[in-house]
Amino acid sequence: MFYALKQLLLFVTLCVCFQAHAANSINGIRIWPAPESTRVVFDLSKKPDYKYFSLSSPQRLVIDFKDSRSLISFQNIIKDDRRIKRIRKSKPKNKNSTRIVLELADNYQLTVFPLAPIGQYGNRLVIDLYDKNRVPKNVDNTSPDAKRDIVVAIVAGHGGDDPGSIGAKGSYEKHVTLKIARKLAALINNHPGMKAFMIRQGDYYVTHDRKPKLARKNKADLLISIHADAFTSPKPSGASVLVQSTRRANSEFARLIANRQKESELLGGAGETIKKTKDTNLAITLADMKKEHTMKSSYEFATHVLKQLKKVTKLHKKKPEGLSLAVLKAPDIPSVLIETGFISNPKDEKNLNSSAHQQKLAKAIYTAVDTYFTQNPPSGNLTAASRVTEHKVARGESLSVVAHQYKVSVRELKKTNNLTSNIIRVGQTLKIPQAE
Repeated sequence: MFYALKQLLLFVTLCVCFQAHAANSINGIRIWPAPESTRVVFDLSKKPDYKYFSLSSPQRLVIDFKDSRSLISFQNIIKDDRRIKRIRKSKPKNKNSTRIVLELADNYQLTVFPLAPIGQYGNRLVIDLYDKNRVPKNVDNTSPDAKRDIVVAIVAGHGGDDPGSIGAKGSYEKHVTLKIARKLAALINNHPGMKAFMIRQGDYYVTHDRKPKLARKNKADLLISIHADAFTSPKPSGASVLVQSTRRANSEFARLIANRQKESELLGGAGETIKKTKDTNLAITLADMKKEHTMKSSYEFATHVLKQLKKVTKLHKKKPEGLSLAVLKAPDIPSVLIETGFISNPKDEKNLNSSAHQQKLAKAIYTAVDTYFTQNPPSGNLTAASRVTEHKVARGESLSVVAHQYKVSVRELKKTNNLTSNIIRVGQTLKIPQAE
């Protein structure tokens, strides 16, 4: 009798253990509101097996987690978010599943995807809710005849569910980068003729593809992405500056040429001509010039940044380094990624958390911005209006190609340089009239 009871208890225990092992646990829910979107993250014990669907009147998003159980309370789970009214459990399809309902304020664009474990995070299911009619505020509200401000887009690396690297003392990269970015923005906004556009203003995540798009919509002349480096060893230290690799730039160039009807806006001022022309050679020439100009400008600005950074911190790399990075892929906006130090290095981590050191880094980057735009003012800017631009004709360039590059007409170019024909020679110096 005792033996039979013992066997029964063992069987029940094994069954309970098996069910507990088989079930996927929903361990937490995190919500990250942002200006254009809201991210909801479910923390899970295993890779999720799920399905979802939407309901209207009222708007709801329903997620069914197969073979799962919820270990969380849904009371007071909502932060101050305008897109989500409530998150609650509902009657599941069967006893082994969990149904969770998001009650929404409107009909949003949805992106739902799982994420594998990384760092401090385990398996996750991510839901991004995007405003359908998101129209970013345009920084440039001046009339076409007015001289516009230089716009610098600033990306504070990581954010929201993505903390970035974590230092030995528990410092989060996302917090450090935001503090430096805010200090840099303040310096730029205090400079007459310049404006900073913060792509991330709080603790939320902006996708890599979205960053250059936001910079473009706000007519940015430069994109600066601020990060803190990390390594498995605490030994590496110092700052470095990254630019887009030639290989990545060439692959983006090939994609844009192939899709130029749809993506002409990514090719800057010559975009409409590239889109409309039936001459593929002209399209390739114009787009290639734009790519080369952007890469050259990015590298030039990166050298200015390194020159200033070495005055306030140790350098890890003394020259700009080329890497394949999504945030730097804009073919029409000079872009750099600045690693302000190694958060995995104890000394660097301490400095990166110092407000005084953050200010020094911001001032160094700002000085590089000022130097770069003094030497390379964008057309239509107050600085550009006060100086004469010259262009040395390179092999393969025509008068129309040069005109497109500087956003002026061939007629204006000929008039300024007293040309009687469209013929120009390699090495010839042309004066560029100011674009209206």
